[in-house]
Amino acid sequence: MKIVSSPLYEEQLKSVLGSFFGDDIKGAKSFKLYLDTIILNMPTKVKKYKKSIFFDNENIKDIEHQGFTIPFFVDDINNTYVVLGIISNINHNS
Repeated sequence: MKIVSSPLYEEQLKSVLGSFFGDDIKGAKSFKLYLDTIILNMPTKVKKYKKSIFFDNENIKDIEHQGFTIPFFVDDINNTYVVLGIISNINHNS
């Protein structure tokens, strides 16, 4: 399975890195590196992720990471995982 990031995810990630880390470049790089590692390992751990709280679709699951939720779509037809976005958990209750 290949992993694809949606344009929305890329846009939201830039916003997260800018607003949450500001001038803390080391913190932003560390957050992004760890998040990238989680996403790259997603295919081997997909069974551990629960159905998304944001979507009513069994093929959309959530990754929780340092106060954020990253929903992704399991596209079995195209053999792809699509990372849909990144949402701060600060304003949401699960």
